[in-house]
Amino acid sequence: MATLDFEKLVEDFYMPLYRFALSLSRRESDAADLTQQTFFLWASKGHQLRDASKVKTWLFTSLYREFLGRKRQQDRYVDSENNPEAISAQVVPASVVNQLDGEIVHRALLDLEETYRAPLTLFYLQQHSYKEIAETLAIPIGTVMSRISRGKAQLRRALADNVGLTKSEKGDAAHD
Repeated sequence: MATLDFEKLVEDFYMPLYRFALSLSRRESDAADLTQQTFFLWASKGHQLRDASKVKTWLFTSLYREFLGRKRQQDRYVDSENNPEAISAQVVPASVVNQLDGEIVHRALLDLEETYRAPLTLFYLQQHSYKEIAETLAIPIGTVMSRISRGKAQLRRALADNVGLTKSEKGDAAHD
């Protein structure tokens, strides 16, 4: 795999991998760690990849497996610093008025179960094909399609609930 330039790989895939890691971990520091670990794995094991066209899938699969391994380890221990309000406050600064809709959608996406969040993120935010997602997550293509469909439905419900709350909050404010 000497034909693949490490610096070029980092340049091409760092941000997509980081965004995927952020959608999985929900923490900037964890996302950065996962991304760096993925490139460390590439530096130490990437030469074993026989088909250069599969680099993208290899990187995303490695990151996903690293996330799952860390998640399993964290599940064994109670994390008292895992505060949902603090995590969601880090996602998008409240001062960015132009991105309020994006923040609402992003929070709704982060609230989805990981089973649905990972395929949706890979498909819509990382522009992966069903086949690439299936390879990355090690699940059949039919399962990918099903999870994307169900995840979209859950996301729609969450956003509809959010809009409903917003309308009722506006109504309450008008009555005050």
